[in-house]
Amino acid sequence: METSNIRIYQLEDGKTEINVQLDNETVWLNLNQMVELFERDKSVISRHISNVFKEKELQRDSVVAKNATTALDGKTYKVDYYNLDVIISVGYRIKSKRGTQFRIWANQIIKDFLIKGYSINEKRLSQKNEQLKELQESVKILGEVLNYKMLTNDESTGLLKIISDYAYALDILDQYDYQRLEINNTSGKEIFQLTYEEAMTQIRIAKKAHGNSDLFGHEKDDSFRSSISTIYQTFDSEDLYPSIEEKAANLLYFITKNHSFSDGNKRIAAFLFLYFLGRNGILFDANGNKRLADNTLVALTLMIAVSKPDEKDTMTKVIVNLINKNN
Repeated sequence: METSNIRIYQLEDGKTEINVQLDNETVWLNLNQMVELFERDKSVISRHISNVFKEKELQRDSVVAKNATTALDGKTYKVDYYNLDVIISVGYRIKSKRGTQFRIWANQIIKDFLIKGYSINEKRLSQKNEQLKELQESVKILGEVLNYKMLTNDESTGLLKIISDYAYALDILDQYDYQRLEINNTSGKEIFQLTYEEAMTQIRIAKKAHGNSDLFGHEKDDSFRSSISTIYQTFDSEDLYPSIEEKAANLLYFITKNHSFSDGNKRIAAFLFLYFLGRNGILFDANGNKRLADNTLVALTLMIAVSKPDEKDTMTKVIVNLINKNN
C-alpha cells in the first residue's frame, strides 16, 4: 500500500495527465501523499478530510485503512490511508490550480466510465436479444414440425431433447460473457474428406441393408454432387465451413433440403451425416455414447425438412452446438 500514488502532469497542450498506481483495485494515499498531490498545507487537507466524514459524504470505515509505515526516524507507525473516493472528494474541495487539474482529470475519467459502461451494457442487451431471437426461431421451427406430421413418441422425445440441449448451449454461452449464439471451440479441420464417389458407395451399401424401394438412392439430378462439394467450398483460400461440426451440419442440411433422390432423401442425409462424424472421430463421446441419440437425429432431420431457407443459419448453428464435443 505504501507504493500507491498519484502524480499529476501538466502537458504542453494544457491538458492534464495523471499517473495512477493501484492497490487492490483502488488508489490509497496517506495524508502526506495527498499534501504532495494537491500542493496544499497539511492542515488544509486534514480539514477537508474531516469535513468529508463530518458531512457524512462517505463512511470512514469503508474508505480508510490502517497501514504500517516506516518514518524518517526509522520507527514504524500505523498511518491512515484514504482510498480514491476520499481523494476525489478532497480534490473537489480544493481551490487551487492543482485542484482544478485534478477535477479536469476526474471529470474525464467519470465521463469515460459512464460512456463505456453504457456501451458495454447496451452491447450485452443486444447480444441477449440475439440469443432470445435464436431460441424463438428454433421453437418456431419445432412448432412447424408438429404441424407437418403426427409425431411418434420417439420423435416427440427427440424434439424435447433438442429444446433442452439447445437451452444448455445458451447457458454455456452465458458463461462466455453473454456472447450471442456462435460456433466456437469446435474440433477443427477434418481428418477425413467425403467424396461424391465414396458417398455413392456408402449409399449402395445402405440400400442393400435398408433400402425398401428400387428408387432408394436414385439420383434425380446433379444436386447431390453439389451438396458434397459445397461443404468444402473456400473463399480467399479459407474454408467457408472450417470445422468438422460445421461441415457435418451443412452436409445434413444440404442433402435433406436438395431432395436429390427419388426416394430416401432424409435417411441418406442422416446416414451420411453419421458416417462423416464417425470417420472424423466425433460420433461418440469420451464414454463411448452416441453424441446424438437416434430420436434426436430424426427430429433434427424433420426440422430441417420443414424449415425455411432463411432459417438455415439457425438450423446449422443448433446442430453444431449439439454435436460439438467441447460443449
